[in-house]
Amino acid sequence: MTNDDAVRGHFDTDGTRSNLATVKLLRRKKIHEEDLEGGSAALAPPEEANPTDTAPRGPRKTDPKGRPTPKRNAARRSTGKGPIAPAPMTTAEARARRKSLAGPKLSREERRAERTASRARTSDRRDRMMAGEEAYLLPRDQGPVRHYVRDVVDSRRNLLGLFMPSTLALLFIMFGVPQLQLYVSPTMLVLMAIMSIDGLILGRKVNKLVDAKFPNNTESRWKLGLYAASRASQIRRMRTPRPQVKRGSSVG
Repeated sequence: MTNDDAVRGHFDTDGTRSNLATVKLLRRKKIHEEDLEGGSAALAPPEEANPTDTAPRGPRKTDPKGRPTPKRNAARRSTGKGPIAPAPMTTAEARARRKSLAGPKLSREERRAERTASRARTSDRRDRMMAGEEAYLLPRDQGPVRHYVRDVVDSRRNLLGLFMPSTLALLFIMFGVPQLQLYVSPTMLVLMAIMSIDGLILGRKVNKLVDAKFPNNTESRWKLGLYAASRASQIRRMRTPRPQVKRGSSVG
């Protein structure tokens, strides 16, 4: 028996059976068992998944609007808009479209008359606003409460009215006389402190008078005080609307 036959037959050269055969047979049996286990695992039915994890999620439902969503054409017809015109391809087309949208061309005299009428309308609106007409006032100035606050502020002398003149004077001094720059900052701080105290006193007075005259007023006291202080800090001639009472007059 040759060596090759001995290895192939798992025998030693002396004719005895080798332990190598037992080792290989044990390994082959183990591999065979693993294959059987793998096959049985593959054939076994899969575990049922948790229905809460694999359940398909449907689309989110929104509350009904009460009517279907209109089509684009219907929406355009309802809003009065027609189809969108394509963009002009050339400069001539763009110029022609601008002319068609601008309407008929006006002569020089017509344009001049239109500008004059526009200035007259603007001036009339401003005059009415400065006179205090309710329909032409800004939203922050409308209402009887705000009108009363303006009259209270305009009827007294306020230190806050010196804010703008004093600020301008200090700026001119600072740039005109550089040697006094050291004293400008402390002076400005003192003026701001005095004006802040005057603003607080004015706000409390205005709120007390408003509560007495308008018991059903629901406007914030802070807003009324700030409105009074901001009007008092302006120069009397530059206040909008124009003051309707004189200084020192009593406001009922």
